[in-house]
Formats: sequence, C-alpha cells, structure tokens
Amino acid sequence: MSLQEKSFSCEECESKFSQKSLLTKHKQIHHATKPYSCKVCGFSFHQSSHLKTHVRVHTGEKPYACKKCTAAFTQISNLKVHARIHSGQKPFACNVCESSFTDNWKLTTHMRTHTGVKPYVCEVCKASFSTRFTLTNHVRIHSGERPYHCTICGMTFAQNAHLKNHMNVHTGEKRFSCTICGCAFANNSNLKNHVRTHTGERPFECTECTSAFSTKCNLKDHMRIHTGERPFSCTFCGAAFAAKSNLNDHIRIHTGDRPYRCEICKSAFSVNSSLKSHLRIHTGEKPFRCKICTSAFAQNSHLKTHMKVHR
Repeated sequence: MSLQEKSFSCEECESKFSQKSLLTKHKQIHHATKPYSCKVCGFSFHQSSHLKTHVRVHTGEKPYACKKCTAAFTQISNLKVHARIHSGQKPFACNVCESSFTDNWKLTTHMRTHTGVKPYVCEVCKASFSTRFTLTNHVRIHSGERPYHCTICGMTFAQNAHLKNHMNVHTGEKRFSCTICGCAFANNSNLKNHVRTHTGERPFECTECTSAFSTKCNLKDHMRIHTGERPFSCTFCGAAFAAKSNLNDHIRIHTGDRPYRCEICKSAFSVNSSLKSHLRIHTGEKPFRCKICTSAFAQNSHLKTHMKVHR
C-alpha cells in the first residue's frame, strides 16, 4: 500500500495510517491512555490484543506450538524467532563484526559490547549493565533474594544457571571435561579452576602480601590470615578456623572418620595431605630437597628438622 493511500495522519508525529481505527490505536501511545487492564495483576495496556497476550502469563496458555520440537509460546512472534533455531536463519547481522542473530533484541544487546553502552543502572550501588537480565541478577546481591529452589535438597540460588549447575550434583552428570587429563566436572567453573592446576595460573592475588591463588575461594580463606577472622567453629570443642576445609579436617579428630585410604596397603587417614605424605613411602618420592647439601626428604617437616644440622 502506498503512502498516498494512508490518508489518516497523526497530529503528534509524522505517522500515517490507512484506517482511522489504526490511527486511534496509535494516538494512545502519545496520550499514555491504557484502557485495558489485567484483572489479575492490574497491569494496563494500550490495546486489547496486548492484554490478551499478557493474560497468558497468568493462565500459562501457550497456543503457538513449534512443529519441530515440544516448545510452545504465548506469542506468535516468539514462535517465529524460535523457529530460526531449527532453520539456522540469523537475519540480524552486526555491522561491526561478523556476528548474526535470530532476533533484533539479541543484536541490540550485542551491539553494546562494541559501544560500551550500559543503560541498566542499579539504584543501590550505581553499577551499570548492558542487559536488564544481568541487572536483575545483580540486584539480588543487595536484596538477598534466591528465587530458584532445588526440589531435591531445598537449596536456593540467586540465578537459574547456578541451580542448573547444582542439579548435576544430584544427577551425577559431569558434562565439562578437561582436555589435558580427561577429568570431568559438574559445572564449567570447577573445570576452569581445575585447568589452572595444569597451567599454573594464579589470577587471584592478595592485596596484603605476595601470595596468589588459582581460585577466588582460596584467596578468601587466605585473607583471613591477615584479618584474623575465624568464622568456622567446631561444635564439639569450640575450636575456630579460617577455612571450612580446615574445620572439616579437624572434626574428624572427634568422629574418628578416616575417608582417605591408601590403595596399596589400605592404611586410612583423616586428611588428604596425610595420605599424600604416606604414599611417598611406597613411591620413594622425596620432593623436599636441602639447598645446602644433597639430602632429600619425603616430608617438609623432615627437611626442617634436617636444616638444624647446618646451623
């Protein structure tokens, strides 16, 4: 239809319409008139069609079903975008790099990686984000909200991705494998931490001393050496520790639990480090070497005792 046939013009902007009813709907945008209200939550809309779509949020109705899979949607526009997953069609291309996307919203979000625009600002700490989704996740740091619940153990999470990773603990699924040694992990963050044992990377540095660590958790434990904080207390004797792992090792003194077992002689130990020291009896490994003479030892404590000979 040509512009000449669009004889109904908006007085507020330059938009033109072929029917008076379309112009009337359009004018509601300028006058902020929202006559169609949801009886469930009170949200108001410019058009009745928008209200009908919104009501499906409450009813759970998803009338637009994908013919390729079991996915279903409340809006036909969402179905069209979804269908591109199956067709491989990505009509929205970035004019800066070679990336392309299935819908315009993803392209708009992507463009912010080039422009640096972060329009979503946290009202509490003023941190800014490129998407509303990341802002929503961030706000839960301040509110303490953890809306995602594990139906098996009851644990709660601030983000759905964290819940999905947690569920692997129950299913035993380990989808993330190390390309160096083949070890598998339940989530990608554990894999990243593991890979640093091969690369030697220690990106988390202490601001008080020269120590560096492969994981943020280890850095947090280390920082308590400087602060003197010991938040993990033994319920048996009251002893307090800077790291939860140290508390767990200590509790075995009371329980007598020895979960670390030597596969060669079946000796059992309460802590993993004791098992590692023990294994050197079988392997003959002596990694602790004296810098003054050629002596070597299986344990660091033996080296320290030896060093007194040179004093």
